[in-house]
Amino acid sequence: RLAAGTTRFCAGIVSTARPVSIELKMAHYSNKLYQQLEQETGVQTGYMKTGSISLAQTQDRLISLKRIASSLNVMGIPCEIISPKKVLQLHPLINIHDLVGAMYVPEDALVSSANVSLALATAASRNGVQIHERTSVSHVTIQKGRVTGVETDRGRIQCEYFVNCAGQWAYELGHSGEEPVHIPLHACEHFYLLTHPLQEPLSSSLPTIVDPDGRIYIRNWQGGILSGGFEKNPKPLFTEGRNQLEIQNLQEDWDHFGPLLSALLRRMPGLEALQIMQLVNCPESFTPDMRCIMGESPTARGYFVLAGMNSAGISYGGGAGKYLAEWIVNGYPSQNVWPLDLKRFGTLQSSRTFLRHRVMEVMPLMCDLKVPRWDFQTGRQLRTSPLYDRLDAQGARWMEKHGFERVKYFVPPGSDLLDLDHSKTFYKPDWFDIVGSEVKCCKEAVCVIDMSSFTKFEISSTGDQALESLQYLFSNDLDVPVGHVVHTGMLNEKGGYENDCSIARLSKRSFFMISPTDQQVHCWAWLKNHLPDDSNLVLEDVTWKYTALNLIGPRAVDVLSELSYAPMTAEHFPSLFCKEMSVGYANGIRVMSITHTGEPGFVLYIPIEYALHVYNEVMNMGQKYGIRNAGYYALRSLRIEKFFAFWGQDLDAFTTPMECGREFQVKLDKGMQFLGQEVLLDQKQNGVYKRFTMFILEDHDTDMDLWPWWGEPIFRNGHYVGKTTSSAYSYTLERHVCLGFVHNFDEKTGEELVVTTDFINQGEYEIDIAGQRFQAKAKLYPFSSLFTQRRRKDEVELSGYQRE
Repeated sequence: RLAAGTTRFCAGIVSTARPVSIELKMAHYSNKLYQQLEQETGVQTGYMKTGSISLAQTQDRLISLKRIASSLNVMGIPCEIISPKKVLQLHPLINIHDLVGAMYVPEDALVSSANVSLALATAASRNGVQIHERTSVSHVTIQKGRVTGVETDRGRIQCEYFVNCAGQWAYELGHSGEEPVHIPLHACEHFYLLTHPLQEPLSSSLPTIVDPDGRIYIRNWQGGILSGGFEKNPKPLFTEGRNQLEIQNLQEDWDHFGPLLSALLRRMPGLEALQIMQLVNCPESFTPDMRCIMGESPTARGYFVLAGMNSAGISYGGGAGKYLAEWIVNGYPSQNVWPLDLKRFGTLQSSRTFLRHRVMEVMPLMCDLKVPRWDFQTGRQLRTSPLYDRLDAQGARWMEKHGFERVKYFVPPGSDLLDLDHSKTFYKPDWFDIVGSEVKCCKEAVCVIDMSSFTKFEISSTGDQALESLQYLFSNDLDVPVGHVVHTGMLNEKGGYENDCSIARLSKRSFFMISPTDQQVHCWAWLKNHLPDDSNLVLEDVTWKYTALNLIGPRAVDVLSELSYAPMTAEHFPSLFCKEMSVGYANGIRVMSITHTGEPGFVLYIPIEYALHVYNEVMNMGQKYGIRNAGYYALRSLRIEKFFAFWGQDLDAFTTPMECGREFQVKLDKGMQFLGQEVLLDQKQNGVYKRFTMFILEDHDTDMDLWPWWGEPIFRNGHYVGKTTSSAYSYTLERHVCLGFVHNFDEKTGEELVVTTDFINQGEYEIDIAGQRFQAKAKLYPFSSLFTQRRRKDEVELSGYQRE
């Protein structure tokens, strides 16, 4: 029945204080929706605006709250950082002796989640929706890759769209069809207690308390309190699956709840004598990355998912429903929901063992302090390069992306390894000098970065089908001579980036495509849905076939030419060129003159059986040129100071090439049709409403000040104009560099206006880091290109002078 699952046991707290921007927007929309539901439907929802107070017991926690507060404020959601004394004024029963501050969000609310469901269902029924309760779905029928109907115990329902909202049973329902749809979530027990009313019943308007350091939340409930939390040792359940029809209250477990009860009594000592009514234990589903799952299945058109709310279902429900409805009706939602898209996961995250272990880590993380660049510890070493052990033995420190192990940096021999592994901070990190020396080596000598995790596809055909199809799906011209590499966007009809990639033309009829690591499922699905159904056209995922070694630096050319006995200088091997070569004893290695950083160098795509041999040869030959290993942190620093945008961080489905200075990668003047063309032509003629901009922090002390990471608000002449999308310390400029988008909002109406070059250049900018603003210089071009342009100009003038 409706609201008979987790909804019935939900704590009913509507909280907008979320670190992920899209989750914050969903919660904000939910709050506004629930506020008007009662009036619209006549169903009482118990909506009560109480506000919420998030407590900080440490300075680091307060910094994380200040970062969230900055985001809330620029979205127009009232929010303030308050002192412990103010906490006591707002909630007199709270013990404040160990607090350093708190965040107060006055518009957060409480609702009865079951009643909200009822109100939504009532409104839907009035609009003609049929609701069949106590009806079990046996499976979803899929034909030719599309949903056609649902089989139930009361007969078949034909449909074009199916939404799997089965909560903790979404995984099993996903696997019940003819085509399995992988929905990675797993249930854990979630506990909260209910008390009888206090002697002097609590006011219904008292703010909800969130005490993340104590791992608990506390709200008023019928004059008493409701308090639950996220313990350090959660209890996963139903790993083997158990399809009950309705959830019953699970076993009480007071021993397990003990630490949370102690934290509650520390925070509200006046409760010692209070009578407990019951300890509620209900299952709650969690996902591998603590973000909910929504969107269309990559394998079945019309099969949508909305599940895995990580205990925040009531906060996200309204907003998530809105975005999913837009997705079904329009083909895309009105906001960038990539952080929540089902396609961010592959089948590898669907192992029950993986999910069971990961949710045992995820549930405590709901309260743990998440500093920048933290990594999950469970479910690791799943996808590794053949060089993993070799690199690990040389001091590699690992992070994980899409299940693939990637090197952050290499700890030099003799460093204190323990310190580095535990250095978690919002300030200057302990790896600062290590990454600095890797960057220096990339600029002065040669470095090797294992980039095997990148997604690699091959597209080939018997005739011209591959070229013709790709020309329509990609914005840059791919009809280039064999052996050339093209940087291009894969755009949607709105001109936004569905993918940003490099494509090498291997032969007249075959292409090799390199995309970001987390594009593996999304890009495959997009191509499958948009390529013609032609047996002469073949799309193959070859990610696992090749190890990729990125040789970066001025001496890369020397190392490669010595290993291959072939000239590798710019005359023989120009930029953006691809050639099969032998390196050492190994044959058939695809060498491309790109590095993804703007520095000189090559990427070697090596058949995996040769990977170890080629790596050893490169390292041995490179010794005389000062070769060393490097990791992705060095890569990030290099690409950001060169103003390179990365998909998933800077670019998304709502960003066009015109908005990020990539007009040169678009074939607008070639008379060819491609997806998204109309929007780009319009932008070329009428201008853009946001511009990708580079910011150099001016008055920022790298050693003493908080660092920018991403998501910081940008202010122009004191007015909010956008957010940063990525940032890094530039060891060349000895300054922090932030990349982000600048909008032009009309100060009176809030309407978006065209952003011109003059608008960017004539503003005074500040970047807000956890409430503190730092002056920044805005640039539309990277430093290096200005230097080379200036140098070329001098050379042209000089040569002109000589001719005269």
